[in-house]
Amino acid sequence: MITMKDIVLEGHPALRKRAGKISFPLSDDLQHLAKEMLEFLHNSQDEEIAAKYELRAGVGLAAPQLGKEIQMIALLIPGYEDEPALLDEVWINPRILRESVKKTCLKEGEGCLSVNRDVPGVVLRPQRITVKYFTPEGEEKVKTLTDYEAIVVQHEIDHLNGVMFYDHINQAQPQYIPEGAVVIG
Repeated sequence: MITMKDIVLEGHPALRKRAGKISFPLSDDLQHLAKEMLEFLHNSQDEEIAAKYELRAGVGLAAPQLGKEIQMIALLIPGYEDEPALLDEVWINPRILRESVKKTCLKEGEGCLSVNRDVPGVVLRPQRITVKYFTPEGEEKVKTLTDYEAIVVQHEIDHLNGVMFYDHINQAQPQYIPEGAVVIG
């Protein structure tokens, strides 16, 4: 079971390297890692389990956050109220094919399981993206995402490229939001 002690923190070299592509079929170890990463997100969003194991809630986790320099991300974006999760899966070798000119951001800024501090500032990202990825079984998929889901996926793909969310904050004007950007939250 993955816990917070398994998650590397900012300053760890794996967080600043470009992760390597994964080849198929996945090894048993990588299949197991995929299941464990998704299980961590489920556990982190379960109030009882999270309290018992002192887990911070997360909606995404990238393999580099576990010190593994491979292109694997787990996503668990809850649905609204009693609806099923919007995303509940592991993506291998994800790649953004298209992105909108229109920008979006989270009103309160972004956070990260690998960053144990508050980082004020707006993280502007494309509002709509189209991503190609593979399932752990090797099936190729293409998905278009908008708003919050697009933000989460871009945050995790950034981890695969050695980019941290705060790299996107305008240092001269950390709270600057351009006209027409969609603010979420």
